[in-house]
Amino acid sequence: MKNILVPVGSSKNAVSHLQYAIDFAEACGGKVFVVQIYNVFTKAGTMIKVDKIIERESLEFLNDLVAKVDKKGVDVIVKTLKGDLIDTLELACKAADVDLVLIEPRTNSIKDEVYLGKTSGKIIKQMDVPALIVPEDYKFKAPSSILMAIKSATIKKKNALQPLKDLKATFKTSVNLLLVKTPFYKAGDFNVSEDLTALIDKTTKTENATTFQGVLEHFQSHNPDMLCVVRRKRGFFAKKWEKNTILKKDFHSSIPVLVLSGLK
Repeated sequence: MKNILVPVGSSKNAVSHLQYAIDFAEACGGKVFVVQIYNVFTKAGTMIKVDKIIERESLEFLNDLVAKVDKKGVDVIVKTLKGDLIDTLELACKAADVDLVLIEPRTNSIKDEVYLGKTSGKIIKQMDVPALIVPEDYKFKAPSSILMAIKSATIKKKNALQPLKDLKATFKTSVNLLLVKTPFYKAGDFNVSEDLTALIDKTTKTENATTFQGVLEHFQSHNPDMLCVVRRKRGFFAKKWEKNTILKKDFHSSIPVLVLSGLK
């Protein structure tokens, strides 16, 4: 993972989150792109553009943020970008050949009951790029164990497993596969490809109403340092992601959550 993108909001956790990203990048030998997206605002219906003012203030904010962390020799690139959040971030990812997007659970929300705020949830739900959700104030440590929970092991998308491969190669991480048989199970869903088999150290099969419930049932017995799930149109967080905000009562994780960009 050589190129890591960190979208920044106005959360009180921004410094801690950026420090995690830098520590992660140092361990992977990568660089960090710190970005903030802004739109064109109008004043009193007069359509007065304040692009330059917003751009300048945003850049000052980012530079001040970077000054508060220990860069540890990591190449940190600061960018302010104008446009729609998702479209602009996706263009930035393509331009910088981004391998992973690091997300704060709540970039703007201050509500304690919220796990993923509107902005974070929108990024996770709509961007087709691997992402890592890092809990607030979480200190970086090399993951020794990852629990990957999926309801179908069918892999069609090229390089879908690359983030897992990178983590296993870099940190010698063990990867445990949790295959969850849901009411939507289809024949062949549990046929694990050679590519995935090469990454897995242990496989557990379970039957639950949802993949999420399977994780809840087996989380303690696996005691992972990181959880890995798959972004699907009707996947792990399908119902929870109908709206961008995700409440803690619906899902909460005290460890980083790696969200793959889809296997199919």
